[in-house]
Amino acid sequence: MLKIAYHPVYAHPLPEGHRFPMLKYELIPEQLLRMGIIDTKQIFAPDKVDRYTLLLTHTKDYLDSLINLSLDASHVRRIGFPLTAQLVEREFIITQGTIDCAKFALRYGVSFNVAGGTHHAFSDKGEGFCLLNDMAAAANYLLYQKMAKQILIIDLDVHQGNGTAALFANNPNVFTFSMHGKHNYPFFKEQSDLDVALPDSIADDDYLNELKKNLELIQTKCQPDFVFYLAGVDILETDKYGKLKVSMAGCRQRDEMVFQYCKTLGVPVTVAMGGGYSPKISDIVDAHCQTYAAASEIYFN
Repeated sequence: MLKIAYHPVYAHPLPEGHRFPMLKYELIPEQLLRMGIIDTKQIFAPDKVDRYTLLLTHTKDYLDSLINLSLDASHVRRIGFPLTAQLVEREFIITQGTIDCAKFALRYGVSFNVAGGTHHAFSDKGEGFCLLNDMAAAANYLLYQKMAKQILIIDLDVHQGNGTAALFANNPNVFTFSMHGKHNYPFFKEQSDLDVALPDSIADDDYLNELKKNLELIQTKCQPDFVFYLAGVDILETDKYGKLKVSMAGCRQRDEMVFQYCKTLGVPVTVAMGGGYSPKISDIVDAHCQTYAAASEIYFN
């Protein structure tokens, strides 16, 4: 069964200028239901993650400053969202959603969080619209609970997963792979275990060949028993900020390649949706929904 984490708070309204990107969180489950890819029984609403679990990834001082809404103004600017109690609650719920999804993936092979992929959050700071690093928190939870021994994080958002890379820089139990735009945010890149910096305007064939080559390379470096996949759709040629030229069909092939890779290895995978900033909301939603469709076909048909 394909289990999906969604909570109404995912689409929490933000001040003008930030509302449009939030629409997709509400529209994705509606579209999946309309397409018949899922039914309502497959959707679950996570609770808030507990503080003890977050302390496996984030510092006490940083968590206190989030909960107490006491971050200084420069830090809030670096995050990019106004800091509110509702926003902090949203991040706590998203993070628990990814942890719950990891448990479901262990049972069913694959699971999705409609939100998540907050890969710019570090242990002691947030940036780039990310307060908590949900995949890092879920990875540390699995390791702490001895539900996994070796984790692979496949980050195919157009932006490098700098927070994730820094968090696991000295952890041999987590292999971080980021394939991202060379000339895109963040302008100072951290060092993942494997970084692939893509040139501007790369299109389907070259993109997919690069992914195939590096997934094969990872097999010589890492034998994971769990995978987290950040499936950002800001690689699309329609994206306002991505600078790449991947088509909708190429994005679908990317997802199929990752899911087939995980299934061939016999390794469970949890997916978070990551970024997507095409001017037409339908392009964003369609691209995300085809990620679900690819997983459903590969794992359950």
